[in-house]
Amino acid sequence: MAFGKKKKQPDDPAAIAAAQKLQEQNEVQVAFQKGITALRDFIAPSSLEFSGTHFQLGTRYARTYYVYGYPRQLYTGWLSGMVNLDAIVDISMYIYPVESQIVLENLKKKVTQLEAGIQLDSEKGRVRDPGKQAAILDAEEMRDKLQVGEERFFRFGLYFTIYGTSLEELEFISHEVESMLGQQLVYSKPASSQQEQGLNSTIPQLVDQLQIRRNMSTGALSTSFPFTSADLSQDNGILYGINMHNSGLVIFDRFSLENVNSVVFAKSGAGKSFSVKLEALRSMMFGTEIFIIDPENEYQRMCDAVGGAYVRLSLNSNTRINPFELPKVIDSDEADNALRTNLITLHGLLRLMMGGAQAEAQGGNQYLMPALAPSEEADLDAALIGTYAKAGITNDPLTHNGIPPTISDLYDTLLHMGGTGPQLAQRLRKYTSGTFAGIFSQQSNINIDNPMVVFNLRDLEDELRPVAMYIVLNYVWNKTKTDQKRRILVVDEAWQLMKYEDSANFLFSLAKRARKYNLGITTITQDVEDFMGSRMGRAIVANASMQFLLKQSPSAVDVLSDVFKLTSEERKRLSQFPVGQGLFFAGQSHVHLQVIASATETGLITTDPDEVASIEEAAKSNETGTAGEMSTPDGTIDLGNRLSPGSAGSV
Repeated sequence: MAFGKKKKQPDDPAAIAAAQKLQEQNEVQVAFQKGITALRDFIAPSSLEFSGTHFQLGTRYARTYYVYGYPRQLYTGWLSGMVNLDAIVDISMYIYPVESQIVLENLKKKVTQLEAGIQLDSEKGRVRDPGKQAAILDAEEMRDKLQVGEERFFRFGLYFTIYGTSLEELEFISHEVESMLGQQLVYSKPASSQQEQGLNSTIPQLVDQLQIRRNMSTGALSTSFPFTSADLSQDNGILYGINMHNSGLVIFDRFSLENVNSVVFAKSGAGKSFSVKLEALRSMMFGTEIFIIDPENEYQRMCDAVGGAYVRLSLNSNTRINPFELPKVIDSDEADNALRTNLITLHGLLRLMMGGAQAEAQGGNQYLMPALAPSEEADLDAALIGTYAKAGITNDPLTHNGIPPTISDLYDTLLHMGGTGPQLAQRLRKYTSGTFAGIFSQQSNINIDNPMVVFNLRDLEDELRPVAMYIVLNYVWNKTKTDQKRRILVVDEAWQLMKYEDSANFLFSLAKRARKYNLGITTITQDVEDFMGSRMGRAIVANASMQFLLKQSPSAVDVLSDVFKLTSEERKRLSQFPVGQGLFFAGQSHVHLQVIASATETGLITTDPDEVASIEEAAKSNETGTAGEMSTPDGTIDLGNRLSPGSAGSV
């Protein structure tokens, strides 16, 4: 037997291999974790460098301030100037509630000290200190309100961080903000040598590392509520979108303005129809009736969803509208002038029908030739009066309930009178027995009594579209005068009316008189240059108290900037807005607005081809039935309240 040092047994090769494999797996796991991109990697800046008076966040410079001094009284909205500032500012508020009993005890001690001080001053013959007396009054008032629970007490800290692309810009904005607050006796200071703590206090992580606070009651604290927009925020109205300056809500009632008219300008695809349809849907919820002239079949899905009346106007349609109908006016003064007013409207319509291209605008206010000569105007006026007289209708309001004449009756009158009558009859013939016969030459067969009515003009020929828009406008106008209630009339692609002097004049006259009848006219166009280039187009814009400018073509920006007095920054943004954003004007105020819709609303009003295709596919799979035409015993197509929600009356 050998004695000595025990020989070490060799390790198990399998155990060594397993340990080595485990170590390799751990190394791979560590390397993999290092390569994973976490949320903090996305939001973290490329670099962060702090100095005593500012810090650099990537390529931007920033500075954090704290507010240390407040005036004796604060008024609601004192922060709105900084909130609406056209600069990047992060504002952070820390509010710490304090037990009322603790505050009452402290106030009791404070009042005792102040009264003792006043008594001591009096005994020594010193002059009265008004500051101490004011402090006693404030403390006693606060004690009373705290005791009955009318007020509560808080510790309030207010910090804000300002950003700039350079040190010079940072200094400029800092000076502007300090001056803005200083004018209200609110004093602020940069967090010197505490910029890192200031940044941590203003980013949304609920960490108050500066801890600079001020005692405030409920009333004083409420004045610092940041989401206020005194310019475009009301207690009632509908939600138009988000104010991009302060992330507040733009809730507005257009009927509160001096007139209810609105214009919407945008290039194709910028979201003008989307925003108008959203306004129409939300206005209906408050009982407003909606009329829409739809030249491109964009409003049918929305109309179907709310059980609206969808009226198709085309040569193949059974729909008939007689422009010779008189409104059933309740106002006695209006009733006396009803026939004369309708004759003036018919003059403009017939000039449009018989003039055609001769009345088209050329070079601003210049036209190729008048639609009718003076002698033709006189003969046409006599023929119109004679046509109504044959139907038994005169200036007497008692005769206005009779069956009105039609264009066919006017054609017969012109044909059998002297002067230029036969020539005018021949120019009118295509609307009575020619290509365009039927649609406007017979008695009306629609009886609209529905909160939403859409007139579809897509299937009309281009030459008939301005005539149809003119007649539909007159039809809606007559209904408005008959029964006055809150209504909005949407005229899409209004540039088609502005091409002709008579139709432009008629639209302008509606815009001027609509307020009297509680009607708001919304004019939509993408052809901004032609619309603003005409005299009537500019007048319509001037008579609209609400305007919405979405993304524009570069050529249109120059035109609109002159009309709306836009700043250089607004001009630059106007051609770069994403879809759904624009400048919203209401009265004397305007904001940068983002239109926001819910998923349900988007499904009803979107015109995106992919979204529409998916919605229609889903509708086909769930379709259980369709809504057809409904006729009364006298043959009138009734699109009224008999329509159930979710169905549509289509003609």
